Amino acid sequence: MTWSIVARDPLTGHLGIAVASRFFAVGALVPHIRGGIGAVATQAFVSPLYGVDGLSLLAADKAPEEIIAELTTRDAGRNQRQLHLLDAKGRNAAFTGAACIDWAGHLVDENVSVAGNMLVGPDVITETLATYNKAMDKPLAERLLLAMQAGEDAGGDKRGRQSAALVIHRDQDYPWLSLRADDHPDPLAELVRLHAVAGERYLHVAETMATRQNPNGMTDRREIDKKIAALEAARIAEGRPSASFATPLKT
Repeated sequence: MTWSIVARDPLTGHLGIAVASRFFAVGALVPHIRGGIGAVATQAFVSPLYGVDGLSLLAADKAPEEIIAELTTRDAGRNQRQLHLLDAKGRNAAFTGAACIDWAGHLVDENVSVAGNMLVGPDVITETLATYNKAMDKPLAERLLLAMQAGEDAGGDKRGRQSAALVIHRDQDYPWLSLRADDHPDPLAELVRLHAVAGERYLHVAETMATRQNPNGMTDRREIDKKIAALEAARIAEGRPSASFATPLKT
């Protein structure tokens, strides 16, 4: 009941999933990622276990094709399900069950795959993948959002629009960015707005967070506060409105 893109940035190794659907809160169950391990999108007549168990099998260094075989062989409902996944090395694979509602299918390319079901037609995933590959000069989040909008412009989910999500992990178990529009008339546009809001403050603070390599993170806020204040001053000087509906906080 959706379409999604799963990608690994070949320069950074960062992993991302973007998804959209005419279904409530699609971001709650479709995307599953662990930084440095891999990413799984499970959809159609969704089985969350494909995501949970898929990541565990990726962590055990099983190949994506093996994982799909293992997950689907033990599942009598596999013909109504769809999943695609990749590991931290960029190896990927996809599965579309024979009973998924038309149009349904997937495309697999180097470090990226796109899959969808209940779509207007195959152009949805074709345009999603083509746009992603044409935007390799852009940051991963922007690339994924542009790709999904191209799929939407090609027709998207044949029932309409309701929810969307964008999740990106760097090399940690927790997400570097996780955005959801659970019930919105234009959920992809809302993700673009939320991404802009994140860029005003949140993503700069995210750079200070603790990691496995540096469990203390950055504890001196002064440098990050200076950067946020400078960006806010530049925005005001240029007359650009804040992307947030709320009044910007003072630093």
